[in-house]
Amino acid sequence: MGASLAGGGGGRGGGRRKRRSHVMNEINITPFVDVMLVLLIIFMVAAPLMTVSVPIDLPQASARAIQQDKPPITVSVRQNGEIYVGDTKVEAAALVERVRATATNGAEERIFVRGDAAANYQAIMDVLSQLKGGGFTKVALVATERASR
Repeated sequence: MGASLAGGGGGRGGGRRKRRSHVMNEINITPFVDVMLVLLIIFMVAAPLMTVSVPIDLPQASARAIQQDKPPITVSVRQNGEIYVGDTKVEAAALVERVRATATNGAEERIFVRGDAAANYQAIMDVLSQLKGGGFTKVALVATERASR
């Protein structure tokens, strides 16, 4: 009536087999994708805010914003009559040459003219006529959207 409790298992080697650990050959890219999506969202939100750093008090208008694929060349006219192409100050005589050097599509380049609300109207008109005389046809004035009442 005795029972034997000797050596358990399957009977082939008398015990458990030792398993070898396998090296994992896969790279987990989930954290990388998460970080890239967060950065993409941050840059999509921040990009419109980084367009031009020349401080100008833009006039208000009731027209809606224009949808566009690529950023235009921005020409700014400050209250004191200073002219900027992007963030670079230029003299009035060198305006067309500077815009031509910046333009990638030649005369078909879209140009936004930002005039300060307190700027002399003649200074803004001089910039517009210089650009038109330089052959640029896609010139638009920029204003802020008027708050609806």
